[in-house]
Amino acid sequence: MSDKLKIRLSIANRVYPLTISPSQEEGLRKAAKNIESMIKQFEQSYSVQDKQDVLAMCALQFASQVEQKTIDKTNVNEQVEQKLLALDDLLKEHLNS
Repeated sequence: MSDKLKIRLSIANRVYPLTISPSQEEGLRKAAKNIESMIKQFEQSYSVQDKQDVLAMCALQFASQVEQKTIDKTNVNEQVEQKLLALDDLLKEHLNS
C-alpha cells in the first residue's frame, strides 16, 4: 500500500492534481482556500480581470507576510537577547558584591 495520497486542488479556475503525503493534505487544502479567498478579494477590490495579475498579487502578499514574520521574529530575538544580557550583567554584579 502506498503512503502517498492523490488530491486535486482548484486554484484560479484550474485544477492541479497532486501526489502528496497524507500529512500535507490539510496544509495544502487550507493554502488553496486562502489563495482562492485572496483572489476574490483582489478581484473585487481592484477590478483586476487577468488571473495572472491576481496570482502575482497573491504571491506578493504571501511572500511579504513571510518576510514580515521573519523580520518580526528577528526583532523579538534581538530584544530577548538584550534583556538576557542585562539580566546576566545584574546577576554578575550581584554575585560580585
